[in-house]
Amino acid sequence: MASSNKVVRVYTDGCYDLFHYGHAQQLEQCKKLFPNVHLIVGVAGDEDTIMHKGEPVLNEKQRELSVRHCKWADEVICPCPWVITPEFLEKHKIDYVAHDDEPYVSAGSSDIYAEVKKLGKFKATQRTDGVSTSDIIFKILKDRDTYILRNLK
Repeated sequence: MASSNKVVRVYTDGCYDLFHYGHAQQLEQCKKLFPNVHLIVGVAGDEDTIMHKGEPVLNEKQRELSVRHCKWADEVICPCPWVITPEFLEKHKIDYVAHDDEPYVSAGSSDIYAEVKKLGKFKATQRTDGVSTSDIIFKILKDRDTYILRNLK
């Protein structure tokens, strides 16, 4: 366990499209993993996001700015790599990577965080129930007419 005055460099990443309270709560969890955390947040660039997840609502600059304005983020890397390598950890002096513990199947891997887990540098965070970017998009589409009428007033 890290001493309370040692700065622990924690990295987390995501697309952060339509930045919402679930994203903010995940960043808060990362920031509070140790008594003195410098939180580095990776924001996936447009090219990787489109290739691996589909078209985002907000472009990478908008998503980066949303994260930069969150009080939990100390540093933002955009675009960040889709798969974290030991070289990336070393370059940014990252002590731990934090993400929810479910295997993240992507980029031809059964878990893109497997290498970090093998190195013993992974810390699990919890997803926030009841909110996701997909849920927000579905709600907007479902209630489209209501929002159109509201905006026309």
